[in-house]
Amino acid sequence: MRIGKLTNEQLDRLILNKLRHTRREVVCAPSVGVDCTAVKLKDGLAVLSCDPITAAESGVGRLTVNVSANDAAASGAEPIGLMVTFLLPPSVTEEDIDKLMDELIDAAEKANIDVIGGHTEITPAVNRIVTCATVIASPVCGKFISPKDVKDGDDIVITKHAGLEGAVIMADKLPENAGVLTDEEKELVRAFADETSVVREGLYAAKNGAHAMHDVTEGGVLGALWEMSAASGMGILFDREKIPVHPYTKKLAEYYGIDVYKLISSGSMLISCADGEALVNGLRAIGVPAAVIGKASADFTSVRDTNGNTVEPPEADEIYKV
Repeated sequence: MRIGKLTNEQLDRLILNKLRHTRREVVCAPSVGVDCTAVKLKDGLAVLSCDPITAAESGVGRLTVNVSANDAAASGAEPIGLMVTFLLPPSVTEEDIDKLMDELIDAAEKANIDVIGGHTEITPAVNRIVTCATVIASPVCGKFISPKDVKDGDDIVITKHAGLEGAVIMADKLPENAGVLTDEEKELVRAFADETSVVREGLYAAKNGAHAMHDVTEGGVLGALWEMSAASGMGILFDREKIPVHPYTKKLAEYYGIDVYKLISSGSMLISCADGEALVNGLRAIGVPAAVIGKASADFTSVRDTNGNTVEPPEADEIYKV
């Protein structure tokens, strides 16, 4: 089978269709395009999500925290605790584990999240460090925000820039004499890793009119647009030229011959809301770059760009070509 996520058809047929939901406490059942669940407890809702880190070779601890917390933030929930599993190859050293844990704790402290448990194991089943984390979060507005709730006529907003996380991975793998980026430019791209959290914009948007949100991970911006459309049943018309892409990310994508709009982009968020410009101005005021890139419509059910091209269901992320 191909590397990366299952196709959405495989996910539906092999995984999701086999699940049965009998507990009244489960508010949101798994479906394509929905990355979190919500469980009704005695005193309110608990939002949960689970994510692995498999493709990165540096900043793994930071990504483990941020990628998991991002799903919760996209549901309008503030991350509270994190349970983490480390699967470590036999070649790992104590220094590697020490660095991994330092990164994890630093990122958790910056995000105001407690690491509350997990599992650590050295196993020949992996040939590099693999992590998986489950986040527990609390809705900031007392409700669960779902990508299913895109409304007809909503503006579609994107934060930061496409291919953010992918650029970090590409810079790490770049041959020393490739001549694509200078050493200074490579360091600037590696610093994108500090921007891979969307908690700040997610919680701000939840309090300021967001109907639906989706963090941009595997499959990139196009994959996230397709999943948001599939979850909500709404069509989305977008302008590729309005999607922000950092010039160094463009250089790396051109060097590797990949589509930057299909590149893993943790740190970027899609937000559906009634007044995109007002939200963009508010996000910029708190230091988060953002742009309106499209509009939702009940008149069609596909994702299209302004040139008339239809977006197909996401395939393996472009990062696996690298």
